[in-house]
Amino acid sequence: MALKLNQIHHVAIICSDYLRSLSFYRDILGLEVRAETYRTERNSYKADLMLNGHYIIELFSFPSPPMRPSYPEANGLRHLAFEVSDIEETVRALEESDVAYEPIRTDEITGKKFTFIADPDGLPIEFYEK
Repeated sequence: MALKLNQIHHVAIICSDYLRSLSFYRDILGLEVRAETYRTERNSYKADLMLNGHYIIELFSFPSPPMRPSYPEANGLRHLAFEVSDIEETVRALEESDVAYEPIRTDEITGKKFTFIADPDGLPIEFYEK
């Protein structure tokens, strides 16, 4: 018998610089901070981030986390993708925030436009047009 899943609850991301990454996810991507916790015994911060009122990302910091390879394609999580209504508008907003992005491409299967950026630790983030 297959599991009966409802939806993805959240994605956990470990960052190397908590304040820099929190600023990126909050100020550039526009996610809302639902809660923020500091655990002294772990010297670790955790921010619960929301999109449109839905909890989606746990942003963690730990002392000296090891780097995770991303390019060339590494085994594991490939990227985080957000749906957007207008890819050109998204690119303009990225430009206003001085965020580098890849050229807009078209998905050969769906015909939808998309682009990629990287978070402060190099995690690929995709913006995919609705």
